Amino acid sequence: MLIAKAYAQGGAQAAPGADLIQLGFIVVLCAVFWFMIIRPQQKRQKEHRDLIANLGKGDEVVTSSGILGKITGLDDNYVTVRVANNVELKFQRVHVSAVLPKGTLKSVGSE
Repeated sequence: MLIAKAYAQGGAQAAPGADLIQLGFIVVLCAVFWFMIIRPQQKRQKEHRDLIANLGKGDEVVTSSGILGKITGLDDNYVTVRVANNVELKFQRVHVSAVLPKGTLKSVGSE
């Protein structure tokens, strides 16, 4: 009634090889995505796994919450960190974000 009938018209033919260009664009886009996002993230995860595996007593560490301390005890899943005299906190190993150079705690006045 109010809408006129629409008839399909013959569209323009796609250029030969256009499908290959589109496929190539998708492949290049995936490669850029892999090298800019996925690969660096995997590298950071591996470095963090190595850091957690190599923790030892006496290491000065910073946790993901920003707490500085010295490791006094280790377990398979937990680490005990001395943050002040007679104050020890227990954290999961995965929450240790960095191992600090020896003497860092003395230089910031934590010990």
